[in-house]
Amino acid sequence: MKTIAAVILAIAVSVTQAWNANAGDAVEVRIVNDDGRALPTYPVKTRSALKKVYAEAVKGDHYRIEVRNRLDRRVGVVIAVDGRNIISGGKSWLKNSERMYILEPYGSGSYSGWRASNDRINRFYFTDVPDSYAAAFGDESAMGVISVAAYAEVRRHQPPPVTLSQSNQRSYEGKSAAGAADRSSNAPAAPSPAESSMRKKAARPEKSMESAGTGYGREEYSPVNVVSFTAESRAVETIHFKYEWHATLCKLGVIGCDTPPRRPGNRLWDSGGYAPPPPGR
Repeated sequence: MKTIAAVILAIAVSVTQAWNANAGDAVEVRIVNDDGRALPTYPVKTRSALKKVYAEAVKGDHYRIEVRNRLDRRVGVVIAVDGRNIISGGKSWLKNSERMYILEPYGSGSYSGWRASNDRINRFYFTDVPDSYAAAFGDESAMGVISVAAYAEVRRHQPPPVTLSQSNQRSYEGKSAAGAADRSSNAPAAPSPAESSMRKKAARPEKSMESAGTGYGREEYSPVNVVSFTAESRAVETIHFKYEWHATLCKLGVIGCDTPPRRPGNRLWDSGGYAPPPPGR
């Protein structure tokens, strides 16, 4: 059980569309591009409670992670993209001691970028691995995976008083008690765009990769406030999305793809300059 002593409140976008492309039971999750289209998803059958889903990404698209709480109490969601916590920017193990966003009972939240400060984010966008935020730190250990771990709030007989307006349409971002004294300096654990760009160039491999990653995109305004939250020790649900380009999903056999038509032979180009055997031989 972890007590989140300082939690930063981010005003979340109310999710009103039909959730026809989602994953999860305790919390529903979907990945949506800026056109409002949810990424096509392909669930993976597993024997464990861990949920795994393939998702089809489009290179260059900006996207957001929409989460809806289906429980009758608040939940904290630790979200990692390419293995990095989207609030702190650090390597994530999806633990309840990490920075997290908090959802009200039956509330929804929309998370569209790396948190750079108390009032700024840098947008998520699909890109090649060498251009990704994680690769800038030399970390490709969880490339192409969007993870959401949901922690229910510990039930109390007398919950601490918290006065909020429009609570059902808000989400919260938390951190551990150790960092509570200096929350404004700790919040932007991500590097500046200039520093990130320099690290990307240094980490760029010589040959391109087919896998997908998430970049550190344009800056946007996203203000935050403070509340209090105590998380249970174990996640009620963990969901992993493995996003890939369409062609990669075809090669992996996740989706059925038509074989491109074979180019007809050219008698003046493809013969190789040698006499072929006669018909019937």
